[in-house]
Amino acid sequence: MPKVLIVDDAAFMRKSIRTILEKNGFEIVGEAENGAVGLEKYKQFKPDVVTMDITMPVLSGIDALKAIRQYDPKAKVIMVSAMGQEPMIREAILTGAKSFIVKPFKEIQVLQIINKILLM
Repeated sequence: MPKVLIVDDAAFMRKSIRTILEKNGFEIVGEAENGAVGLEKYKQFKPDVVTMDITMPVLSGIDALKAIRQYDPKAKVIMVSAMGQEPMIREAILTGAKSFIVKPFKEIQVLQIINKILLM
């Protein structure tokens, strides 16, 4: 059962991703409301994959991605962003994100992307 960490400042978004993943056999090892907490929980739980919002308070998704990749160069982080954030998505991919999910998303998209990244 793959372990997932969900990092997003919107509680409803974390719940939405959690619901999709849990009903499809994933274990949610933690949730974080900003990048700083996400980094700490990454170190604590060492998940197989992370879903990371880009725009968050305290520490942005991009800065959290950089910190996680510095801690673990093999980390599998998938950025989650709203439409219209293409420059940030590009920066995230260049920083080491494995893929991205665009909000609003469909369940099948989330599952396809996460399963693809887990096979890398």
